[in-house]
Amino acid sequence: MPATERAIELAITAARAASDRKAAEIIALDVSEQLVLTDVFLIASGNNERQVSAIVDAVEEALHKEGVKPIRREGKGESRWVLIDFGDIVVHVQHAEDRVYYALERLWKDCPVIELPEDARGGDGTAPEYEPDDYGYPLSGTDVDDAV
Repeated sequence: MPATERAIELAITAARAASDRKAAEIIALDVSEQLVLTDVFLIASGNNERQVSAIVDAVEEALHKEGVKPIRREGKGESRWVLIDFGDIVVHVQHAEDRVYYALERLWKDCPVIELPEDARGGDGTAPEYEPDDYGYPLSGTDVDDAV
């Protein structure tokens, strides 16, 4: 069963909030077929710890306005990789260096990508779509490819 409409709506709301704080390479993955606990992973990057923290605050505020509170939050103190569990969605905000190192997109490469509106993709709204090759590495032409 694919991600619920509510989970997708929350992911788009969170992605827009992250994009407003200049998060980069925002991607939403439908993990509902792989995990029982959540429907969507939203992954975003920040250039430094301060930006990661600002992105996390913006996402929490935006989802609070939608009546959703975090069930659990991890990593806020260090602000290198912050995980926020909202039940229907789990938001991962990572420092750009950690994003490349841990490569969650490769780990979850079998999960469908949820199309995000242009204003929710991060950066200037033109962040490339993530598309893996046969081995889970980004195809050439994506920003992630340059860092791998």
